[in-house]
Amino acid sequence: MENQVLGEFVRLLKISRKSRIEGPLLQYLSIMLQNLQSDQAIYYCFSNEYVNSIITHQFDFDGADLAPYYVSFLRAVSGKLTRDTLCLLVKVQEETVTSFPLYSEALKFAQHGEKMMQTAIRSVTLNIYDVSDDMVYQFITKPPVSEYFSDLVLGLREQCLQLDAIMHAMQDHYADDKQKELVSMVEKFVDDLYYIKDLLSVGKSCLNSLLTQKLLGLLVVPIMAPFMQSNQNSSIQISPVTSLYIIARVLQVIDRIEMGNSVASLVLYPHVAPDAGGLNKSDSSHGNSKADCSCNEVSKMEASPIPSVKCDEADGIRFEHSFQSNSFVHHFDGLSLDYVDKERKGLISNIFSENQVLFLSSLMILLILAENKDLDPVLSSVIGFSSKKDESCDTSSTELLEESILMKCMPQIFNALLKILGSTPTSLVLMQWCAGWFLQKFVALQRGTLSHHELQTFNLTVRINVRRVLLLACCKTLDLDLDIHNNASFHQSRECLIKEISGCWFDYIPDTFKKEWVACKKALEESSQRKDPIFILMLAFDKKPSDGSNSGTWKSMVDAVKVSILHLQLKAYIIQGHPPADLQINLRKNSMSSPRTSRASDASSASFGSEVPLGNGVPCKISFSTAGVRDIYMIPVAKGVSGKLILVEKHPFNSRRGIVLAMAPLAGLSPKIEDDHPSWLHLRVREFNPHHKDKTIHLNGNNEEPEGRWTLGFSNAEACEAARVLISEETSKQRSAVEAFLAPFLYDNYPRNVSDAQGE
Repeated sequence: MENQVLGEFVRLLKISRKSRIEGPLLQYLSIMLQNLQSDQAIYYCFSNEYVNSIITHQFDFDGADLAPYYVSFLRAVSGKLTRDTLCLLVKVQEETVTSFPLYSEALKFAQHGEKMMQTAIRSVTLNIYDVSDDMVYQFITKPPVSEYFSDLVLGLREQCLQLDAIMHAMQDHYADDKQKELVSMVEKFVDDLYYIKDLLSVGKSCLNSLLTQKLLGLLVVPIMAPFMQSNQNSSIQISPVTSLYIIARVLQVIDRIEMGNSVASLVLYPHVAPDAGGLNKSDSSHGNSKADCSCNEVSKMEASPIPSVKCDEADGIRFEHSFQSNSFVHHFDGLSLDYVDKERKGLISNIFSENQVLFLSSLMILLILAENKDLDPVLSSVIGFSSKKDESCDTSSTELLEESILMKCMPQIFNALLKILGSTPTSLVLMQWCAGWFLQKFVALQRGTLSHHELQTFNLTVRINVRRVLLLACCKTLDLDLDIHNNASFHQSRECLIKEISGCWFDYIPDTFKKEWVACKKALEESSQRKDPIFILMLAFDKKPSDGSNSGTWKSMVDAVKVSILHLQLKAYIIQGHPPADLQINLRKNSMSSPRTSRASDASSASFGSEVPLGNGVPCKISFSTAGVRDIYMIPVAKGVSGKLILVEKHPFNSRRGIVLAMAPLAGLSPKIEDDHPSWLHLRVREFNPHHKDKTIHLNGNNEEPEGRWTLGFSNAEACEAARVLISEETSKQRSAVEAFLAPFLYDNYPRNVSDAQGE
């Protein structure tokens, strides 16, 4: 420092024309700054315009890979900023900041294509915002510097358009690579939203106000314009499903009071008719003056311009100032729903839509608003989820709830959700899980249970005493004695599960059941704030039917288990009023194969190359593609829910034992005797593990993949029939063990019988 090191660096930069010197120099400066500890050293570095001279030096970023070194240097400088050192890097004239090279130069790389560069620049900006004073914020939030925030939000808009384009492409032709592209675009969009959240978390009112205006005027309102049914058409042409996903994500990430109140007001906007005849009538009981004020506010909003992608900043600000959620909110206070225009369309009208994706997507928005504890009490009560009451509100919370829109729509919501659970094919498991999640959430928010008719639809075949909290009647309790025997969604899911017990993957049902039980319980308990709304996009493509292949039948089994578990847990929640307990029933199951040993105690624990007793093995022949025809013994064995068919070659030195040559799962073998050759037994062989193709043949040190089909030759037709019967008997034993595991969940008195079994 004493020898003017920084001054020497500046001199070298001015005389240097080669980037091979500039790169190492910037790297050295970054390391030096990061390791400075004393305030005196930092003050020295930032004084005398040395740092600003390096920042504003005209580097040639096109000819060499200097940009990463330069951005790293900017990040190192920003990391040492404090309120005391910031003044050394800005130029002030008449108490106004006229230049801030660190910030201005950093923003030039804000739209860089490399993710690491973007992350570094965002770190620089956040470091600056954290230590800036009012004078610096005036510089940051005034044009032309403030255009950075407009570009940031307009970048989000462009991502929304790209996301919607991918959605349209997937509708025309579904492909896995398109789905990966969709997920990648979603991750980028969410990452940018979280950056905006970080900016809002700085806590500076002028920055928060500017960013909120940008988000509302340039992103949220234009996207919601089609749902508002305003007189203006939005220039952002995005499909309704994509729009609803974007709004849901914005509400989740930007979880601030202003954003929640603004979106709630926009949701209610098309349901307040400014020209409704009833509003002009004098009716003091309905707060006519407030209704008139609300209509005037709506008229102002309809007359406001919707900003386009090409609009300048002033257009966006002009619209944003015309929509102030705080001034709009209080006009709903005491407004009767008699004034709601039933014919106008809006987001709430989607709950009556036959399009199930639109229905569930709109419910997601409403649930996020419902669980927003900071939502304005008037808006919350008008929407119909909360009994919160503003202190300045003369209308009682009970009256608000009686007038609320969605409380009146609850029967339709429940019926639509139960219809999805009862009529949707089991293969559309995502649709059913989403409907189940919504059903549980709305039951909890309504603080009650389903009506008699809704219980019939869900088919709770059990006599229960339901204590229902009636929100509209001062928590009055009704005892409903239900005797329900209709075949609907619960029985349908149970029948699908029972059908899978006859499938080729029934041996994996217990393991899948235990795994999915935990997953379903976790999913149902997830709050709307934490639930990833990407399901809104994925629902449109959850329609690929399973084929007859092993992978297709595996998916069919897993889907049946998932849907059955969903109905079991919903049934337990509706009856008990709380989520079901963790699954405690022990799974009596032996492993499919033991560790590699030279000998095995019995056939059930056999592994490749191990020795097993021949016992009741049936002699036969088989032809391997690499080893020719071999004389072997066939041994089917089932123990618990596991089972396998073992092919054993007699031991050369022990006639009572054999060496395992091959194994296959019992499940799915489907033994069949060939009509033309009654001594031939055809077996259909699948993988042991659905996710990894196990090595099925072990012969002379060579492993082969599953052959798909085996044909065993026996000495005569009687021996072939005996072998078929033996395989079928062992498979039945294995299937019975699986049925015993599932039995408590298949009874009509679930969940009481499961609780009894666990208590024992």
